[in-house]
Amino acid sequence: MNTNALYWRANLRLMAFCLLVWFIVSFLFGILLVEPLNAFRLGGYPLGFWFAQQGSIYSFVILIFFYSWRMNKLDRKYNVHEE
Repeated sequence: MNTNALYWRANLRLMAFCLLVWFIVSFLFGILLVEPLNAFRLGGYPLGFWFAQQGSIYSFVILIFFYSWRMNKLDRKYNVHEE
């Protein structure tokens, strides 16, 4: 397999991971599992409420920085980085 195909496969794997985390945080924790998570408290708020209101936003920002960091590493590994 050529380098471009390996690079694209690694990129797709990274995107799939980020989308999975996004789905878990936003849909599962923020919608489906709100009631069970509300049994726990974070900063005085029920955890399910916190994920639905703020936790998902924090997670999305962290995902942006994580994706950028990992893509920079992939770019260097496959020698497609910017000079």
